[in-house]
Amino acid sequence: MPVTPQTNVSLTEISAVLKSRDDYVICGHVSPDGDCLGSQLALAGILRRLGKRVTCVLAKPEKPDVRLSFLPGLADMVYARDFMGEVGTFVAVDVPNRERIGDASRLLDEAEYSITIDHHAYPETMSTLTYCNPSMAATSMLVWELSKCLRVDNSGDIALCAYTGLVTDTGRFQYQNADSRAFASASEMITAGVDASFVSREVYQNRSEASVLLEACSIKRMKLFCGGQAAISYVTRRDFEKCHAVKADSEALIDTLRSITGVRVACMLREQGDSIRGSFRAKDDTDVAAIAASFGGGGHKAAAGFSIEGPIEGALVRVEKAIEQALK
Repeated sequence: MPVTPQTNVSLTEISAVLKSRDDYVICGHVSPDGDCLGSQLALAGILRRLGKRVTCVLAKPEKPDVRLSFLPGLADMVYARDFMGEVGTFVAVDVPNRERIGDASRLLDEAEYSITIDHHAYPETMSTLTYCNPSMAATSMLVWELSKCLRVDNSGDIALCAYTGLVTDTGRFQYQNADSRAFASASEMITAGVDASFVSREVYQNRSEASVLLEACSIKRMKLFCGGQAAISYVTRRDFEKCHAVKADSEALIDTLRSITGVRVACMLREQGDSIRGSFRAKDDTDVAAIAASFGGGGHKAAAGFSIEGPIEGALVRVEKAIEQALK
């Protein structure tokens, strides 16, 4: 049925639609992080408590970060490419555009109705209804607020998934987005039964040996520039082979660069197929999303990503120049 896309609607309007429909497919972005997976699974739990039929799909056939394997329902997620059921309502969480939902683009096209819930600012909408609030630290906070609009019992697994999304997207409440609202939501989630120390152990004190070995490779290549205000390093396909590492093992590497005294912007590059995947982190108010956008990427002001064509030597030169320009 033809519809006119609407943005930006309210969570109350989203709630009314969710109550009125029965079958859901929930998808996040490619290379899902804690907020993406936590938001998907928390929303799935909310809808199931309303008696709805729900399937959570992964945008690409890639295994989520093993450190998030404790999330209830993660093992039941299916690859979007393999989902062959009917799509009554497609819900995209933590992702603003079609390019970032990967194989789930087909499911969006097949859906009778579609909804986007996100905290990434984006000029266009891909859904029938879109609720976006860039001032919120994590999409899981929006899902948490949605549970209250729907008057659903959000204790237990729902709170655990939402809290995981919030704690990971705020970098353990260390990033600039960790404002009073983020702490207030975290307090509510803990009151609803979340064991914060358990989440911390699983996510931040559960690194593989391969991840530590991979970090050693990156530290050897670390370069400080802009008078020590910027740090950059990289890992290669050969490093992954030598360390018996997988992509998820590289997620923590950039935090080491960011932690160096005086560093305002950190960047980690990773060889991925025929291209280079880059991640930025800022420790002050530098807008790394703007730097990432110059390479066709995006994200948040303090954390962003991009892809750039190799080889690694050329990518390093281009990225360093972009950082230097931003820090002038």
